[in-house]
Amino acid sequence: QVQLVESGGGLVQAGGSLRLSCAASGSTPSTWVMGWFRQAPGKEREFVAAISRTVSNTDYTPSVRGRFTISRDNAKNTVYLQMNSLRPEDTAVYYCTAGARTVPGRLPPDYDYWGQGTQVTVSA
Repeated sequence: QVQLVESGGGLVQAGGSLRLSCAASGSTPSTWVMGWFRQAPGKEREFVAAISRTVSNTDYTPSVRGRFTISRDNAKNTVYLQMNSLRPEDTAVYYCTAGARTVPGRLPPDYDYWGQGTQVTVSA
């Protein structure tokens, strides 16, 4: 059983920053990609960023590249998402995810475990 617990969401003005954290507990696989998706009201869940266990592979959706940075601490089984220059269109529930794979994937079925989500709201 694996659990993912997110923290760090909140309300911020456009141009501001937030840092999301996600801690994994339980029987985590030795090869373990961690990442973030988001879902805005009335929209499908979309890929944001992901990082491989070796941190040599990262992937970002084009709309956040250069503004968001994903990182991880394997000793703590934790993944982070530093979000800078936030825009109102970044408003969504952000979900932490993890999967037993070696390279990041961009689709929800690529992942095995999901957190409960944390709300990020960016005001204009």
